[in-house]
Amino acid sequence: MSEQPKQSAVTSEEDLPEQMRVRREKRARLLERGVEPYPVEVPRTHTLREIRDAHPELEPDTQTGQIVGVTGRVMFMRNTGKLCFATLREGDGTELQAMLSLAGVGEEALSDWKSDVDLGDHVFIHGEVISSRRGELSVMADGWQLTAKSLRPLPVAHKELGEETRIRQRYVDLILRPQARNTVRTRANVVRSLRESFHNRGFVEVETPMLQSLQGGAAARPFVTHSNALDIDLFLRIAPELYLKRCVVGGIEKVFEINRNFRNEGIDSSHSPEFSMLEYYEAYATYDTNAVLTRELIQEAAQAVTGSQVVTLADGTDYDLSGEWTTLTMYGSLSEAAGEEITPETPADVLRKLCDKHDLEVDPKLGHGKLVEELWEHLVGDQLYAPTFVRDFPVETSPLTRQHRSRPGVAEKWDLYVRGFELATGYSELVDPVVERERLEAQAKLGAAGDVEAMPIDEDFLRSLEYGMPPSGGVGMGIDRLLMAITGLGIRETILFPLVRPE
Repeated sequence: MSEQPKQSAVTSEEDLPEQMRVRREKRARLLERGVEPYPVEVPRTHTLREIRDAHPELEPDTQTGQIVGVTGRVMFMRNTGKLCFATLREGDGTELQAMLSLAGVGEEALSDWKSDVDLGDHVFIHGEVISSRRGELSVMADGWQLTAKSLRPLPVAHKELGEETRIRQRYVDLILRPQARNTVRTRANVVRSLRESFHNRGFVEVETPMLQSLQGGAAARPFVTHSNALDIDLFLRIAPELYLKRCVVGGIEKVFEINRNFRNEGIDSSHSPEFSMLEYYEAYATYDTNAVLTRELIQEAAQAVTGSQVVTLADGTDYDLSGEWTTLTMYGSLSEAAGEEITPETPADVLRKLCDKHDLEVDPKLGHGKLVEELWEHLVGDQLYAPTFVRDFPVETSPLTRQHRSRPGVAEKWDLYVRGFELATGYSELVDPVVERERLEAQAKLGAAGDVEAMPIDEDFLRSLEYGMPPSGGVGMGIDRLLMAITGLGIRETILFPLVRPE
């Protein structure tokens, strides 16, 4: 017996909620009268913001003589016998009152307004800019037109949208909440600031492949897809690192990219499978100089979007991004938190006992480097509220990073922590192709043993290094997390349309 198709959630007009049914009936009546409920264009002459900027302080009951055509979504209506009021709102949140009178638009147009227009509709108003008797800047209409009929009523404005509704129906969130619109603009301004900061320093922006034949550039589980044309599996990139390094080899010695990465991993308050990432590389830089540049980039972005390097978070508290930032070493801070010295020579079995002591469950197969990082995250990471650079990671967990120039067993790598979460990672890059091959071969062995996050050997990348890559520093920073740092919002609020399970 064949499977029956699923029934649509709405199968007939009778199944519609009352308000939606009434609005659809209004649309049908408009069409019967020859009125287009979704016209191609209207003769708008000014935005609502332009009207407000042009007339900031009109005296009450003033006529300006300025005739305009304006548009907006109807957010409030009050209809009386011979005079109707509406509050129009445009995309940036600017609002303006429209007034429709019997004398101004005529009996038929006023009657049509009362019968055809609902909250949420988009309308065009033509008329004179005035101030009402109460001093409210308004457009006194001499004509009007529907520009988009809203068939679905907006949620009640005074009731707060739940988080799930805000995320699943971001378009409703944007209509109702100024904070949502502000977050979109803040994000755009942060990205603009980053680009300007790089351009001012002589960096070149590039775009590298999203579809890659090998996963690489980070330790993460990839999404896999298939190319029908080439008949090969491809990976959505987990990082652009190896291609950006190819750029440095080729002579683009100051290079950056802002784009999407994809990691087939968990979803929580600071992780999303699809996220925006900044990566940059600079020849003759080190993890020391790049720590300074990263701090400057973040401070310049905060200054650009808030006017200060002390930002006010969503909960109303202030967070200080100004000045110099704290620096710790991974082994030093872990030793202090654990109450005993831990070094690159500490055996793995000693580290496992420490994990047991501190109620940290770990995979028994983990080696020294992974155990150190797990312990550090458990005992130290969540405590780092102020901006903090954590330096000098275990070599075995940093396959693309240069060995520390004076400390055996550690790599010249830092992670930047802000308010307890990792915001950025910086390296002195490993550019020796022989050592890089050894590191990737070790990663390949981990992969063969079942580590799904291990990196494979990328022969083309190694070939590029064999042409000679100058000493370089590189940094990766999450754009979504940078928004979290500046705004105090969770990651799903900083992403306009985050991934959610289908309803």
